Amino acid sequence: MVHPRNIFAAICTLSIILTLILTGCSGSDRSDHSENQQQAEQERQLEYVAEITFLNSENEEVSAIRAAVADDNESRSQGLMNVTDLPEDSGMLFIFDENQPRSFWMASTPLSLDIIFINDEFDIVRIHRNTTPFSQENIPSDAPAKYVVEVNAGYTIRHDINEGGRIRIEE
Repeated sequence: MVHPRNIFAAICTLSIILTLILTGCSGSDRSDHSENQQQAEQERQLEYVAEITFLNSENEEVSAIRAAVADDNESRSQGLMNVTDLPEDSGMLFIFDENQPRSFWMASTPLSLDIIFINDEFDIVRIHRNTTPFSQENIPSDAPAKYVVEVNAGYTIRHDINEGGRIRIEE
């Protein structure tokens, strides 16, 4: 005959095991769903509404991109944060009200970028190449800038875009 205490112990053990299994499964499913939902909310799709043409120091066209425009405080603050895919021929144009020294950073930006600072005469005054994703290091313009263009890292090298060149903006 099986002792009632052994039956009780077996039932308790089985209950604990089932509880752990069910809790683990449902917690994992909720966690995966929550992570996927957060990722979908965080990833942003950009609307490319401007065209930027890059010119060399002789005013010859060397390249052109489609650009999303950030021209208010909210859109400039958001920049390319949480953008995980930027087509090769695309970027972001930041437009400021005044020509003054600028500083950018890469916090919450998962892509390595080339950051191009441009003054109010449309001259490229500074290029920072291959920036570090998620970095909180300041990236300064070192000269007054009214516009900033962000493109994929390496774009400026691949298309021979250099300081002293210019841009043309068409919206």
